[in-house]
Amino acid sequence: MLARFKILLASGAFAAVAMTGGSVLAQDMVALLLPENVNPRWEQQDATAFVSTMATVAPDVKVEVFNANNDTSVQQRQAEQALTQGAKVLIVIPIDGESSAIIADTAAEEDVPTIAYDRMVNSQNTTFWVQADLEGMGYDQAMHVIENTRDGDTLVMLKGSPTDPNAAVIHNGQLRALTPLYESGARIMGYENWTPGWDPAIARRSMDQALTQLNNNVQGVVSSNDGNAGAAIAALEEQGLAGTMPVSGLDCTVQAQQLMLLGKQTQCGWRPLADMAAAAAQVTARLVKGEDFSDLAPQTVVNGVGATVAYVPVGSYSAVGAEGVAYVIENDPSITKEMICQGEAAATEFCQ
Repeated sequence: MLARFKILLASGAFAAVAMTGGSVLAQDMVALLLPENVNPRWEQQDATAFVSTMATVAPDVKVEVFNANNDTSVQQRQAEQALTQGAKVLIVIPIDGESSAIIADTAAEEDVPTIAYDRMVNSQNTTFWVQADLEGMGYDQAMHVIENTRDGDTLVMLKGSPTDPNAAVIHNGQLRALTPLYESGARIMGYENWTPGWDPAIARRSMDQALTQLNNNVQGVVSSNDGNAGAAIAALEEQGLAGTMPVSGLDCTVQAQQLMLLGKQTQCGWRPLADMAAAAAQVTARLVKGEDFSDLAPQTVVNGVGATVAYVPVGSYSAVGAEGVAYVIENDPSITKEMICQGEAAATEFCQ
């Protein structure tokens, strides 16, 4: 499914100050609040694309980027700092969809709108949300593993962070495909665990435990993102099992695509992060000016506290094997073939 929202990104950088005739002019400022740096996408793809698009659509607006490193209290303090500095809009990727409501509510007290980027902020004061169909992407992950395993095979499920509202949505999609098979015995749920903070080290411990408990009797791994997938593959590698079973993922990071070329990770769900960032930037630019943005976000969703939130959906793609890698390279402006064809992957047929 191709993205329904598409915008060409022009190159850009942070606008620190606006200079005219050698004098410094006051600037409007917006704040982008990242959740952590465990997953490289937040800084390398999402933030980069957002800043680049803002430089194009609102070159006179300064963008401040904060990273909370998986600490909800830090994210709240960063939001307060941004508001103190005069932020006109907060673009929040929450660590916790519930506690982040404090951020939106505090911002609303100062008439500052909050955009929920990727993860929903469950507040009455959430202004806008952009996301792909994550439930469908979870379903695609599970279907990939189902289609590449047989009746009676045992699966491991490495779920996402229990505080991330997206993790449950992804898992629900996985269960939509898998529950009938678990109930009939066509597939066996061998082991499942959540991964606090999406931390690959925790996912690795989970996979090690799964292999120990199941005596290596595992035929597929339903992993909710690429970090979990890489951790699972490292554990499988130690047991000589890497490349013998399907392993799903999400985000299509450079490492994940390298593992796909090597046949160790077999699937990753890809979203057009540049489109998501562009949608958020376009709406941000309107909000800074106090302008209506309903033409940019004609759809709505209801969040976890019953608030109706303007919404832009983007498409997704289930990338499988070398063909999937080629698709991502063609459609993702942040990833090149040269980036992927490094290390072991350089020797693959795709990279020759």
